[in-house]
Amino acid sequence: MASIFSYQSSEVDWCESNFQHSGLVAEFYNTISNVSFFIIGPLMLYLMHPYAQKRSLIMQLPWVLYILVGLFSVYFHSTLSFLGQILDELSILWLLATCYCIWFPCCYFPAFLKKDRFYFTCMILFISIMTTFLAFLKPIVNAYVLNSIAIHICYFVRMEYKKKNAQVNHMIIVSVAWWLLALSVWISDRVFCTFWQQINFAYLHSFWHIFISLVFPYVVVILVLLDGHYEMSDNSLEVHYWPHDEWFVGLPYVTLKGKKTNSVDKSC
Repeated sequence: MASIFSYQSSEVDWCESNFQHSGLVAEFYNTISNVSFFIIGPLMLYLMHPYAQKRSLIMQLPWVLYILVGLFSVYFHSTLSFLGQILDELSILWLLATCYCIWFPCCYFPAFLKKDRFYFTCMILFISIMTTFLAFLKPIVNAYVLNSIAIHICYFVRMEYKKKNAQVNHMIIVSVAWWLLALSVWISDRVFCTFWQQINFAYLHSFWHIFISLVFPYVVVILVLLDGHYEMSDNSLEVHYWPHDEWFVGLPYVTLKGKKTNSVDKSC
């Protein structure tokens, strides 16, 4: 059992050379690149607090889990241990599961749940708990679950994009652009590792950490806007960007305006 804590006990190894800069850190740049999670997470907790205070403080939980994703990624890449791999993957699973439980629109629930968020949450938690146990026995299970979630998210995003909500669609376009950029460097690191090693630039996975950490704030704002559209008919939501609205690149966040919204179609 102790072997799961051992350095390089995981079968996963990224392109970056191991222990090149430190005898204690297996993948130096893949480890330190997770700093973006520790900057963005607390900042978004602060920026989204007024919305969470009005809606529900449980809305802040995903940002706590987001920070844990960064923490477990640091542990994994610094040790390449089996336990680090499992914690890294499961933290992503639980982050996504929490977002589903909190924000996923009721109109997309399976018909047998009758738009009851309590039963939907129970279903998501049951799947997450079962996946967590199975992941320690068969780690590939978590990969299949995460890929299934990714396919479902693509379907959900496509359905919402077709409704032509300008604000939501803008967020979808930007988040997809960041995600495609992140995915391209992830794939390139895995598929063309030999090339990157030949030119001494085997650090693309560290860029994956930075790009994917920027995707999540946009995803949350999309979910919050949909939450406002489907669940908060008595308030309007306003999107801003940190540090300035005028900047070309910034972190999106939502503030609440205490006024009635116009009557809109809230059907799925």
